[in-house]
Amino acid sequence: MPRILACGAFLKNTACLLDTDAPLEPLWSEQHGDLSDPTACTALEQSVRTLLAQAGGTIDAVAHDMHPDFFSTHLALRLAHEHGVGACAVQHHHAHIAAVLAEQGIERPVLGVALDGVGLGTDGVAWGGEVLLVKGARFERVGYLSPLSLPGGDVAAREPWRMAASALHACGNAAQIVPRFAPTVGEQAARTIHTMLQRALNCPQTTAAGRWFDAVAGLLGLSVRQEFEAQAAIALEQSAARHLQSHTLEVRASDWGVTSNGQIDLRPFLHSNLFATDLNDSTAVDEAAARFHLTLADALCSRAITQAHVQQVQDVALGGGCFFNRILTNRIVSQLESAGLNVLQTKNLSCGDAGLALGQAWVAARTLAEGGSTIILRNVAGRPGTTTRKCVAA
Repeated sequence: MPRILACGAFLKNTACLLDTDAPLEPLWSEQHGDLSDPTACTALEQSVRTLLAQAGGTIDAVAHDMHPDFFSTHLALRLAHEHGVGACAVQHHHAHIAAVLAEQGIERPVLGVALDGVGLGTDGVAWGGEVLLVKGARFERVGYLSPLSLPGGDVAAREPWRMAASALHACGNAAQIVPRFAPTVGEQAARTIHTMLQRALNCPQTTAAGRWFDAVAGLLGLSVRQEFEAQAAIALEQSAARHLQSHTLEVRASDWGVTSNGQIDLRPFLHSNLFATDLNDSTAVDEAAARFHLTLADALCSRAITQAHVQQVQDVALGGGCFFNRILTNRIVSQLESAGLNVLQTKNLSCGDAGLALGQAWVAARTLAEGGSTIILRNVAGRPGTTTRKCVAA
């Protein structure tokens, strides 16, 4: 049976060595932090070489994220060459769902709901609000959140007001960007972002749930710029919790739509709930925050339940850092279980990027078990994606 070294995620990086003869006892490195830090990169390389030494130096493949520019990818390719084995690129959200399956020892096909801030998709877009059909080494994207632009690229993830401006633009309300945000961020900054969105200049797309949280937090005036990761999402959850402590909300199915190719459109929610919210009324803000949580959960569950029937599966696995949010998680679990589905979550493993390496290793092991052939990752429309994965046993 294969022994796989996995180099982990870009954020909260942790490496893992999985011996599939003892799948419940993977060897883990310490957590290294984010690979934008050269110190973390050095620590990762030291850790994986320590793991290799513990395993006697014998491995069958090295797994890594499919993003070509990560240090972990470069390291994995170098180690694979040194050991004469295949390197297996694993899509980020596939790995999140696979981590749940690996921890629980599940081999059967499942649906996965993967929610986080970012992960390169097979179409070259930053994913993060995904419904996947996972069949071992293969997956199919059967649902995803409607995309938002990232004005300025990665910096938009640190400045929720930019994501709020993006949401206004996506809903045809771009004229509101300058009057809404100029008093907070300055006239020039607001006009610059307006122009960038209108001209699609340095505005890559993302389907990430994390960026939707940022956008709503920005629209509700809960966060302008973030001093630490997930600050806006935490503020939004706290606002929602205040309302839900003493109120019950009914979610309207008219607040979202699903296109024929599985895109979950949340723009109706923004129109009917957020744009007219009085930001000086804390009760109204808290209600809007709560309604967003419940609407997002129900929209995702609606797509997952439909696909569970279509694909004839009974299990739905949940993965990604957004599942640290208890309101979102509890609502999704409740809705799926009410539909008669079996919900799978991580137990002792982090649902976020710190546990991702186990999922990478699990996918690589199954790729080898299926013969190590090239696998074409397909997008939601059924067309081949832009990336293929090769994992050839030595």
